[in-house]
Amino acid sequence: MWADEAALDATQHRLDEWETSLADRAQRARSLSARVSTLTGTAHNADRSVEVTVDSAGQLVDLRLDERIRQQSAAHTARQVLATTRAAQADLLRRITTATTETLGDDDPAGPALLDSYRRRLTGQGAPDADR
Repeated sequence: MWADEAALDATQHRLDEWETSLADRAQRARSLSARVSTLTGTAHNADRSVEVTVDSAGQLVDLRLDERIRQQSAAHTARQVLATTRAAQADLLRRITTATTETLGDDDPAGPALLDSYRRRLTGQGAPDADR
């Protein structure tokens, strides 16, 4: 009977460790979610006449145009805004990568999956419809 109790104790110990591990992972996931939701990305073009800020979803939330913009064509300004928005999204992705690594560590498989999801959304890389 002692062997059965020892096996039962060992099993209970493994279950307790598993439960603790799951609770810890859930807490880190909540912490990361809260942290990422506050992140923004910002970029400016070479002559600093365009500055763009995107929110944690990569959506434009602020656009600042210097008065020098008036001296160029609307098409050129539009290209600068789009390019600077992509740069701001890249900045956001860098910030999300840092937050993910700091919060989850390097050994949590959820980290790369999360980053891949953000990368696809923000850059279009690896998106299923990208080849169409």
